[in-house]
Amino acid sequence: MSSPRYTHIVWPLFRIVVGLLFTCHGLSSLFGLFGGKGGTGASVPVGTWPGWYAAVIQLVCGLLVLFGLFTRPAAILASGSMAYAYFTVHQPNGLMPIENGGVTPALYSWTFLLIAAFGAGAWSVDELIAGRRAQVAPAPEVERV
Repeated sequence: MSSPRYTHIVWPLFRIVVGLLFTCHGLSSLFGLFGGKGGTGASVPVGTWPGWYAAVIQLVCGLLVLFGLFTRPAAILASGSMAYAYFTVHQPNGLMPIENGGVTPALYSWTFLLIAAFGAGAWSVDELIAGRRAQVAPAPEVERV
């Protein structure tokens, strides 16, 4: 049974929570916050491929998705980076995510693909910008006969 009655509330909350969690991954990897890599509190060395770049993507795209700014491009980049992480780091260790430790990147990849497909929704900067553009846009001229 579908309940579109709550979609306008649940979808933005989903986007916000996913963006926040992804941001926390970036903060953890870059600055050792929240226990850092493996709980050691250590951060990824600057410029290290691919870890440092992945962490920057996590931080920036996580924040963009969290606030709903440039949501679709940020979600596409985040989805692709998680797919890359899955196929290069996890998939060589086994076929299924449950056996190769790749459940998190697989879920993030599909989650961000979903966000890219549906957009930011309510409570987003993207929606504010679209609303202002609609207010400023001149009404189309009607030809009189």
